[in-house]
Amino acid sequence: MGISKFEGRYDRNFNTLSLEEQKILGASKVVVIGLGGLGGGVCEMLARVGVGHLTLIDGDSFEASNLNRQLLSEEHLIDVPKAQAAKDRVNAINSEVIVKHLVEYVDESNLHERIKNADVVMDCLDAIDTRFMLQKAAQKASIPIISGAIAGVAGQVTTIFPGDKGYELIYGKKREKQSKGVETRTGNIAYCALFVAALQSSECLKVLLNRGDVLRNKLLIAELWTNTFDIMDLV
Repeated sequence: MGISKFEGRYDRNFNTLSLEEQKILGASKVVVIGLGGLGGGVCEMLARVGVGHLTLIDGDSFEASNLNRQLLSEEHLIDVPKAQAAKDRVNAINSEVIVKHLVEYVDESNLHERIKNADVVMDCLDAIDTRFMLQKAAQKASIPIISGAIAGVAGQVTTIFPGDKGYELIYGKKREKQSKGVETRTGNIAYCALFVAALQSSECLKVLLNRGDVLRNKLLIAELWTNTFDIMDLV
């Protein structure tokens, strides 16, 4: 994908990005796994900034409880697969983005195949055990992961490169099958989901463009009631 046929589409990306960097984004391939509060915001932002190839994966469909925070959810889309809604949204934003959508859940049987051609994988999952499966597949495929998680008005972001310990430094050693994260107890608020999705999208561009300070072996933690923002070293 070259610079857009829609004159002026990327004008406001310049001078933050160079023309060459915009072309790099246009040729980049990103997989987004999980298309809820985080993934919906991530695919929206990556499509707008001009990432040229998006693979969007989620086996779930929208329900009423998603309407409080999930950017892609709308009342008329209840029971519609999230992956289909994500594809339609990206196509509406930027018709030049090449989109593949998969209505399926990921596990050890399909993860490597789904991500093996990507430049970056966006972890927008809500189950810790699936994150460990993703890291194993990404290590095998030599692909970096940008991971986000939210609970209430708190969130975290980290970037995991092949060879890093990654989730082990956050969650400890892999355990037996785990339940969904703490957000099932705390709830999630819309602005926190989009805030963390924005941080993930920023990390994605930095990795793709090899520019800026990346949260490798670091965990950014934000708590929005108190406006507390910390970056922890994980090693």
